[in-house]
Amino acid sequence: MSARTLMCMFLAATLAGTALAATASGNPQVNINTATAQELQLLPRVGPALAQRIVDFRSANGPFKAPEELARVKGIGEKSFARLAPYVSVSGTTSLKEKVKLPRATKSAKAQS
Repeated sequence: MSARTLMCMFLAATLAGTALAATASGNPQVNINTATAQELQLLPRVGPALAQRIVDFRSANGPFKAPEELARVKGIGEKSFARLAPYVSVSGTTSLKEKVKLPRATKSAKAQS
């Protein structure tokens, strides 16, 4: 294996471990049933338009029963939900106070997947 491949694998494993550790240690969450559009924008790669679609979906369909229901909102697919999952909940208070910024995948990592 090339050094680049090994580095990409190491980075992926590190990020996965960090996400799991953060989830297990009670990382900050956004309650998607009570969060405002501004609070939803703190989630990774959620801007004003998507935050408003989440609020509108919630208003039209009632509260989310499970975080996976976010995938029913236009603009949230499997990959988007995978990025959001560690930071969303359907109960409790919103404790996320800063915008979550995830690293973007490198071109070589995208080409390999």
